[in-house]
Amino acid sequence: MGLLSVPGRGTVLGALERPADLFRHLGPQWYAAVMGTAIVANGADALPLSVPGLHSFALAVWALSLGMLSALMAARAVHVSRHRDVWSAQLLENPATAVFYGCPPMAMLSVGYGTLELGPEVLGTRAAVTLDAVLWSAGTLYALLVAFGVPCLMITRYRLEPHAADPTWLLPVVAPMVAAAFGPALVPHLPPGQPRETLLYGCYAMFGVSLLATLVLLPGIWSRLAGGAPSPAALTPTLFLVLGPLGQSTTAVVRLAAVAREAAPEYATAMRAFAVLYGAPIMGFALLWLAVAATANMRALRGGMGFAMTWWGFTFPVGTCVTGASGLERVTGLYALTGVAVLLYLLLVTAWAVAGFHTLRGAVSGRLFLPPAPPGVPAPAPVPATAPSRRVRGSASRRGA
Repeated sequence: MGLLSVPGRGTVLGALERPADLFRHLGPQWYAAVMGTAIVANGADALPLSVPGLHSFALAVWALSLGMLSALMAARAVHVSRHRDVWSAQLLENPATAVFYGCPPMAMLSVGYGTLELGPEVLGTRAAVTLDAVLWSAGTLYALLVAFGVPCLMITRYRLEPHAADPTWLLPVVAPMVAAAFGPALVPHLPPGQPRETLLYGCYAMFGVSLLATLVLLPGIWSRLAGGAPSPAALTPTLFLVLGPLGQSTTAVVRLAAVAREAAPEYATAMRAFAVLYGAPIMGFALLWLAVAATANMRALRGGMGFAMTWWGFTFPVGTCVTGASGLERVTGLYALTGVAVLLYLLLVTAWAVAGFHTLRGAVSGRLFLPPAPPGVPAPAPVPATAPSRRVRGSASRRGA
């Protein structure tokens, strides 16, 4: 599946030669839709205020994300078993697709956390804790493998041009930060002593892995953005991905501080202070970057940028800022942070609804399951989101996932 797609016409999956072809190019980037849906539920649960119907909405969206994760994992299993050549090429030969292998573990971790926080009402406490423990353990192992493996492939196998970095490169290295942010919820369910301490400090270690890897990548990404060749319009939404490590790292330090008294009480005060001293300036920069990314995307939309699967980049990164601001509010008691969290959540839900609508339409038509255009062959330009029924002719665009 390419990053760029246009809405199809005719029957269901009419863009495909046969329905079974929907599995052939089903790449890991589809997990971004699961991430974006799960963070809507988790963000609603994290908001520091009570609104009638909000909890029920969160519960329904969590159930949707769990269903999406289950269906997508089954579909990807079919893809891997039937189309090993495509699967191998996506990972080993195409770095634009390989970076999206950071999405599957983040989807597992996000749905698992929602299961622990919202699922007990439906599944019961024991089943919810067990399912989250399984998803967190598998997602964390997957995240660490991806954070190690994809950079290694970039160094040893891929042929990358100078100034080729873009914000999608953050996806593999942010995955351990998601594990660090969602792991603390399991601390109270472990026996006191070494098990709790191991999980707490292990999450801090993953926080460091992801944070430092992000700091290594950001200069190259900025160099490309500010001085490199212009990126395709379809990649403009990926500017929001920079928010991911910012909001998720804030969420991580706040949640680690919240359980510190149960695992390492002697450092609880220091961890709480670190959460505020780290989280406040990071959230400040996140809001600055949000303004930059939003301005760039508004300009791209005015220039005719059509829907692409990269639009899911509007969701999860913004959601991490919702949970980060909500966590800081609980630590500091600042009402201003409540306002920030609410406004960001409204932006998140809007982006989720828009991305979900266009994704559903493109999936039903079959267009989103088409392969990327071969090199040198022009791909159909996307239809502007403001005029979904009209095709626009244009030059070939990068189709990386």
